Amino acid sequence: MKKKLYKSNTDKMICGVLGGIAEYLGIDATLARILYAALSFFSAGFPGIVIYIICAIVMPDPPFDVQQ
Repeated sequence: MKKKLYKSNTDKMICGVLGGIAEYLGIDATLARILYAALSFFSAGFPGIVIYIICAIVMPDPPFDVQQ
């Protein structure tokens, strides 16, 4: 079965985007958030915010049968 990228229901702070990315990559969500914050800081913040908003809109919620 292929892995699919979904927002996280269990590990979310705002929309679950970074929690979902962390689950997909198999890393800790805190590490994903630190990497996101560093990338946003070094790119003057604006592109990181826009990318997060786009991901929050585009990434689907997990179906009920997917165990996290």
